[in-house]
Amino acid sequence: MSSAADLKQQDNQFIHPWDDFVKLGANQRTLLARGEGVYVYDSDGNRLLDAPAGMWCVNIGHGRQEIAQAVYDQIMELPYVSPWSMATGPAAEFAVDIAAQSPGDLNHVFFTTCGSTAVDSALRFVQFYNNMRGKPNKKHIISQKRGYHGSTYLGGSVSGKERDKNNLDFETRLVHHIDAPHPLYKPADQSDAEFLDACVANLENMIDEVGSENCAVFVAEPILASGGVIVPPEGYHQRCLEVCRKHDMLYLSDEVVTAFGRLGHCFASEAVFGIQPDIITTAKGLTSGYIPMGAFLVSDRLIEEIKQHGGDSAVFSNGFTYSGHPVAAAAGIKNLEIMQREKLFEQARETGPYMQQQMQTLRDIPIVSDVRGLGLMACVQCELKQGDDDLAMDYEIGNLIDKHCQALGLIVRPIINMCVMSPPLTITREQIDEMVAILRQGILLAMEEVNALEAGAADEGHHHPSPAA
Repeated sequence: MSSAADLKQQDNQFIHPWDDFVKLGANQRTLLARGEGVYVYDSDGNRLLDAPAGMWCVNIGHGRQEIAQAVYDQIMELPYVSPWSMATGPAAEFAVDIAAQSPGDLNHVFFTTCGSTAVDSALRFVQFYNNMRGKPNKKHIISQKRGYHGSTYLGGSVSGKERDKNNLDFETRLVHHIDAPHPLYKPADQSDAEFLDACVANLENMIDEVGSENCAVFVAEPILASGGVIVPPEGYHQRCLEVCRKHDMLYLSDEVVTAFGRLGHCFASEAVFGIQPDIITTAKGLTSGYIPMGAFLVSDRLIEEIKQHGGDSAVFSNGFTYSGHPVAAAAGIKNLEIMQREKLFEQARETGPYMQQQMQTLRDIPIVSDVRGLGLMACVQCELKQGDDDLAMDYEIGNLIDKHCQALGLIVRPIINMCVMSPPLTITREQIDEMVAILRQGILLAMEEVNALEAGAADEGHHHPSPAA
């Protein structure tokens, strides 16, 4: 059996997401060996509180024997069949379970392999829908800057994080981005109501620019997750949905992160933000990350329209070898059963406000420029120099905080200079206190390290005059 050191070196044969090829072969990533509850353990036996829940996804926590048993049982009974021509009990049952939790008439479930393929498939469905309606020009997609919708060609094109677009090609003819509704950047002389009006006007103005007859769908995350946990102003999604209705556009709510308890409900679109979108995408918490799976839910109304226009046939020629995979569906069924039996949605509604309250206590640290979030999603944004848009400096402070927090027993997943928290729904108040305490110490240690480095550089410059002196 390979040693931990050997495995870390062998890991360099695996190209990780967002890998820097210049550094390929020299990485020494932390090797995680096992997980239990809200904690994971590295190859040296160190315990780490998993504040990102993997990547927004291990909602029921690590080490659930029930999931393992459900997966084992399904593998032994029937590991796979073609979703093109056959049906399986787990996929059928899980589709019904999901539809029962969905808002309004979103009763049809299309299974995919992950969040990226859920978004990509949903957008292809939108194109298919308008083709069936005899509106082939109605194909343009509007989404938000700072939004993230996946790594497929179309999902990546719809994403609005500029630093994810280096050296890659994207669809630019049909995709348009508007500013994210980020309250942190609200002008000082603007009221909350005026800011909301301006955010909604961004969507209306883009529709006017592209042409209402060309605009097919608005794609929005209830909360922009990897963009930095951006919580829009109250009423934003409701107002944008009204705009979409006025222009015969569909509203796609990307709940890959926010669904399955992250905000205290199975789906957040209606329960938290008061809307019934036309399409919802989901993944991550769908199986709590135990088995890869994604899905999009579509309104009965859209299906009926397609049937009316379809004549003898209306084939949606889109799908995957692993659509509705019975093993993944078995994991999903058990995952949702655990969430409901243990009342994890209710627990998240109780612990979420407490986590937000405790995170706000970090505002007294000089380099903390913002603390924001909702439910069990939070972001602590740090700047070494307030208002200084220095990307290298932002990366430096984020990496230092990550280093110190991990040494202290906490995984934070820095997004440049933003520390993102999205712990398992099972987290307790005591564990939230532990998470916040370690994060505080990690930020302070990072700040001290930067100050020491700057002081050392200044001292060196003082004792070594320039050649011109």
